[in-house]
Amino acid sequence: MKVLFVSSGNDDRYEIAPFIRSQGESLEAAGVDVEYYTIKGKGLLNYIRNVWPLRKHIKSTNYSLIHAHYSLCGWVAVLTLTHLPIVLSLMGADAVGTPTGKNKLTFKSKLLSYLTLLIQPFVQLIISKSPNIEKVVYRKERSVIVPNGVQMQQFTAQSALTKSDLGLKDHVQYVLFLGSPFDKNKNIHLVRSAIEEVRQDIANIELINIYDVPHREVVKFLQVVDVVSLCSFSEGSPNVIKEAMACNKPIVATNVGDIAWLMNGLEGCFLSSHAVDVFASNLKKALLYASVHGATRGREQLYNLGLDAKSTAVRIIELYNTTINRQKALTI
Repeated sequence: MKVLFVSSGNDDRYEIAPFIRSQGESLEAAGVDVEYYTIKGKGLLNYIRNVWPLRKHIKSTNYSLIHAHYSLCGWVAVLTLTHLPIVLSLMGADAVGTPTGKNKLTFKSKLLSYLTLLIQPFVQLIISKSPNIEKVVYRKERSVIVPNGVQMQQFTAQSALTKSDLGLKDHVQYVLFLGSPFDKNKNIHLVRSAIEEVRQDIANIELINIYDVPHREVVKFLQVVDVVSLCSFSEGSPNVIKEAMACNKPIVATNVGDIAWLMNGLEGCFLSSHAVDVFASNLKKALLYASVHGATRGREQLYNLGLDAKSTAVRIIELYNTTINRQKALTI
């Protein structure tokens, strides 16, 4: 089986988003031949400009299927009119919009959500990362929920790292926030305010905000911090939570996306509202858990949920085969 991944190539940090590359690598490890086509240039017009180059590329190679990541990439694939089966992975913002605060969405993301509705009759399978994303899919007969899997070995290679290896202080408890401080949806203000409250009882606590760095650096910090935080107003199936679980880290996260399902019953991991006092209270509990117990059983939970990359790859290959066979039956 030869599959073409179509995705955005507009991030200066990497040609292909780490979670998309990770999925491709897990499929390759399972025997799928994966190639990549990246869309260069932002905005609807630039996506449309990629239709003809993508069509020429597809015609030059014998692909079994196209897997588009993000609705606009799906539209580029659809408009090539190559009649290959198309699998569309919804990324989150293209389904539920981009929040600028609680219950507030950007106008641009509302238009993108509308395009996600329009594309559904033209693709053969739609993969949502979480139930809240899948709510926008009305073609339920073509819909499945498959969260991104985690490359578990990636989070064991650095397990011997210590705080001092990264220039951190051994006697300080560190809370990690992954995401741009300028992204209103990520809501870094919540954890900053919560830490100020926690400092009234725990003096040696500091926030580490990592963003705009290679993923390998993220992995290092995930290994050595005490607690991982997520404060978003909206998410799908956030990779940071699963990666923190892969490192057995205590977590405090707002109740968005599928986080409640991911962390269900996991000691040392706390679901919170967006209220500062509630988040601060949960942060205290997580820091106490970290100082007493250290590790959670997050890795074990990921395996039990089938969210290791190997298990996810098997599931996706099954879906590919079903999609290809259904398309063949329609053309006979």
